[in-house]
Amino acid sequence: IEKRFNSGVKLEKAMVEKVGMQFLYANGDSYNFMNMETYEQVDLTKEQLGDNVNYLKEGLDVLISFYEGELLGIILPAQVDLKVVKTEPAVKGNTTNNALKDAEVETGLNVRVPLFIEEGETIIVSTSDGKYVSRA
Repeated sequence: IEKRFNSGVKLEKAMVEKVGMQFLYANGDSYNFMNMETYEQVDLTKEQLGDNVNYLKEGLDVLISFYEGELLGIILPAQVDLKVVKTEPAVKGNTTNNALKDAEVETGLNVRVPLFIEEGETIIVSTSDGKYVSRA
């Protein structure tokens, strides 16, 4: 697609490619993804992924955007299921409405969860804001 401006300058539409990939594993600061159609693998760094590493667990399907072979970004699902690996037990008698406590999930992310959530449970977390959504 072309557009011409009054100055006669012609702009061409950038061809951004979105590739469906699956997160396989992390090795230090390197994160390995596989194209599910071609089985080609791509390694991305923690720096390239930013806060998205907080939601990556083995087998997670994502979209990775490329422009002329260069990484533009990663698109996560809206929500991910993550296992709670550490949290304090609920305090008996604490019946405050909407009371929350800290919980660490399997990826290292800290999430504020309701008091009834216990270690070993799987919860649904929003990838847009890192907040607890519900039990899985």
